[in-house]
Amino acid sequence: MGYFLRTLQLLSTCVAISLVGSLDSWTVPTSNWSFVILCFCFVVTFIILIIESLALQYCFSFSWGDFLLCHACYLALFCLLVSVIYPTTYVQFLFYTPSWDHAIAATAFCFISTVSYATEAIWILRWPQTGDFTGYIGSLPFLLKMLETLVACVILPFISNPYLYMDHPLLVSCVAVYSICFILGIVTILLNLADLENRLPISSSMFHLMLSQLSVLLYIGALVLWALYQFDEKFGGQPERSRDVSCQQRLTNYVCTWDQRLAVAVLTAINLLIYVADLVYWARQASAGTEDQPGDC
Repeated sequence: MGYFLRTLQLLSTCVAISLVGSLDSWTVPTSNWSFVILCFCFVVTFIILIIESLALQYCFSFSWGDFLLCHACYLALFCLLVSVIYPTTYVQFLFYTPSWDHAIAATAFCFISTVSYATEAIWILRWPQTGDFTGYIGSLPFLLKMLETLVACVILPFISNPYLYMDHPLLVSCVAVYSICFILGIVTILLNLADLENRLPISSSMFHLMLSQLSVLLYIGALVLWALYQFDEKFGGQPERSRDVSCQQRLTNYVCTWDQRLAVAVLTAINLLIYVADLVYWARQASAGTEDQPGDC
């Protein structure tokens, strides 16, 4: 079953990569983002297939079952995001051009990849709960961290246009906030998968509480600064969409500048809410004075 699913994943992502790459869309940020995500999915799946073919998974000290489940959940959501963002931010602007069929086919194969990764996740969840699982994957802390990193990843293509922030140093700091919090989230997940949290000089609850507090403060600052400098006329922003020429006259074949600003603001607010939920969870854990591990949730 695992070999069949991985073969399907490799074939579907490979075809989607070829179709997306064949289109003349290298100036479209969301298209480039979709291409990178699909390449990442293909490479990770190919490496896992090689490792399992050579039975090298037993050489790792971390839980291989947790890693596979994490991989399947993440890549399923990544491909789902590509299946939604790619057609809504690029394909709809093609207007039945010769590239239309290729773009639609690429979206279809992205959806096939989504189904195959989701099927793998469900299949892994049905495995006997032996020593291959630590219980972290599937817990509330992991779900929140996964959502935080996924939303941050979606923000990336919308801030790939330097025109949005290069004129204001404070807006550049917003981009730094998105990058820093994304890296901290990935590091936290890796520490849990490798079971290295117990080696930290502070307790697990305090470690997560401090990270959550830092992330909430950074995202609050980023949300306020982005909203002020992008939509307030006093700070040089554009409060109305109709004033953006690219939105008004369809001069581009992708999401216009004002819509990109709005997308970043909305995604920042969504991620702030997720970080607040994460902060509340770990604050309750710390106030209770318990070392309740994620697997016990």
